[in-house]
Amino acid sequence: MKPSRLFALLGGAAVAAAAIAAPAVAAPETVTIIHFNDLDRMGEKRGRGGVARLASVINAERAKGGHVLVTFGGDTISPSLMSGLDEGAHMIDLLNGLGLTAMVLGNHEFDFGPDVAMQRIAEAEFPILGANHRCADGEIVDGAEPSMMVDVGDFSIGILGLTTVGTEVKSSPGDCRFQDAAETAASVATGLRDAGADLVVALAHTDVAEDAELLAARSVDVLLSGDDHMLRTEYTGKILFAESGEQAEWVTLIDLKLDEVAKDDSTEFVWSAEYRVVDTVGVEPDATVAAAVQAYEDKLSEELNVELGTTTTELDSRRETVRSREAAIANLFADAIREATGADISMVNGGGIRANRIYEPGTVLTRRDIQSELPFGNKTVVLEVSGQDIIEMLENGLSQIEKGAGRFPHVSGISVTYDPGAEPGSRVVAVTRNGEPIDPSAMLKFAVNDYVAGGGDGYAMLKDRKRIVDEYSAILMTVQVFNYIASRGEIAPMLEGRLKLVN
Repeated sequence: MKPSRLFALLGGAAVAAAAIAAPAVAAPETVTIIHFNDLDRMGEKRGRGGVARLASVINAERAKGGHVLVTFGGDTISPSLMSGLDEGAHMIDLLNGLGLTAMVLGNHEFDFGPDVAMQRIAEAEFPILGANHRCADGEIVDGAEPSMMVDVGDFSIGILGLTTVGTEVKSSPGDCRFQDAAETAASVATGLRDAGADLVVALAHTDVAEDAELLAARSVDVLLSGDDHMLRTEYTGKILFAESGEQAEWVTLIDLKLDEVAKDDSTEFVWSAEYRVVDTVGVEPDATVAAAVQAYEDKLSEELNVELGTTTTELDSRRETVRSREAAIANLFADAIREATGADISMVNGGGIRANRIYEPGTVLTRRDIQSELPFGNKTVVLEVSGQDIIEMLENGLSQIEKGAGRFPHVSGISVTYDPGAEPGSRVVAVTRNGEPIDPSAMLKFAVNDYVAGGGDGYAMLKDRKRIVDEYSAILMTVQVFNYIASRGEIAPMLEGRLKLVN
């Protein structure tokens, strides 16, 4: 069987197929692909999503009989409340009960480093794919596979895994490096077709730009993506694309019809497709999986439903706030890690603050609140840096304000005046410490989370700086914040002019 022209049916609208000149040689087959992506929340939210509802969608399709493939577009072991305690082991355990065909490595699979990624892969009872990364030994992460082949009757479907190159700055992959997704897809897809694949599927955790390059390259037939948290299907004329939002709130089902027709003295593979998008708000959760989720929720509650103290001032952790301007809650976190480590200066990146809510004055803060705000399980390391490093760090942090980037810096121990209208790299106007301009040559103790210290979010200037407290000796940021609040009982974080716009 040889690959041929693409035939597709999207949203019920048929694309005309060329007339079949002769009876099919191989018996036609139908296979349903159930695709979801970006699932790190085990429970539902407002009656939608979660692992138990996803299980019901999968079970319903399997009950119909026929061929069913279940594909997961990556990002599961982080970030979540529970992952801060067990580094994502609970999600792999829950997913093991779903009978996945394959999962691709997402950037969040590396949030706790490559060693934890390997541990989670070893625990998985389903294939985990990733073709476009190489670690120090020149191989992909131990336990992962670049691709796989699935037989559907007389037909073969090749599936390859792709992970966004952005993992190098968005996560903590250690010495693993990520290659161009489109170039890798072209090479691996060719190998799969040579090995007999009639249809090639890219299971990808790739961003919008990478998706566009993969679609334009047309080296694969079906692109099942993740990373952008968008609910989107698309037909370009030569390729089918699907991404299913996030948290299994929606699940995309693709019914593929595989066929082979006689053409002259040879045969030709043809296929068509129909999409269905399931809104899980109308799906009854699977009872067995729901019980397993509840057991984890109960365990989590025991750990997190502990009161720490009261805030007498308003705390605003909304995404727009923490990624664009000084925020009292960010000052709280920066103060907590500076005090815990005895550092001269500390910084918290706005993208690490995630609960997206407002706490009214008088709110009693719990461990759950803090873990919700700081879900990545980051540790606080202490670096020896120069005043010039601090200036360069701030330039990076302020370089993408207009994009709402997560690198936006919140500080303790210094005050910064900046001009957001200036060119990136020239936005820092002044940095003062103890009321005096910072000395570029002075050596300082700097506390920051291990993600930023490792060069994440573009903070490459910190990656090679001397560790006073390294990642292996460091304490969880959340624990430091727990202790800071609990030791006071009452806190009153405020806007203090630590980040000031130039007049």
